[in-house]
Amino acid sequence: MALFRAHGGQLRLSEALALGLNRYQFYKLRDQGVIEPVSRGLYRLAELPPVSDPDLLAVATRFPRAVLCLVSALAWHELTTQIPRRIDLAVARNARLPVQDYPPVQGYRFSGKRFNSGIERHDLDGIELRVYSPEKTLADCFAFRNSLGMDVVLETLELYRKRRRPDYTKILEYARICRVEKLMRPYLEAGR
Repeated sequence: MALFRAHGGQLRLSEALALGLNRYQFYKLRDQGVIEPVSRGLYRLAELPPVSDPDLLAVATRFPRAVLCLVSALAWHELTTQIPRRIDLAVARNARLPVQDYPPVQGYRFSGKRFNSGIERHDLDGIELRVYSPEKTLADCFAFRNSLGMDVVLETLELYRKRRRPDYTKILEYARICRVEKLMRPYLEAGR
């Protein structure tokens, strides 16, 4: 238990083995209920408070380089009334698409600047969760308007205006990167 406490209360099996714990001891701790699985290969002390969002935690540990995007990012930023049916993840253009049955994930390939721009890092129960900023997510939603539905995109824009201090310069910067500036500009100007 001291080993787990020294590392924030959670460890991967491989990390525990590298730190000197053997498999027998590790699985004995699990069977006794001292540690519990969080996601594939990640365990935490059972005495810790409950995980705030187990699905996002599982995805963040399984796909650490992926970035939460589209409807999942909108839900994170509280900019939609939609309940995500799956977790949307963006990966670099040449990376493998994330595949997982539970929680269900949908992968998207973004290239270069489009992938690397607008990433925020959040602490989720000791694990880093990468999420696109509200402005970048808004631009991405305009780019995926045909699959998301224009009603979702317009609702997001309206909620963004109501719940945040709008940064139109930043939105247009991301719109240029996502190649939707001409499409977005009339919607942004109508709401000012």
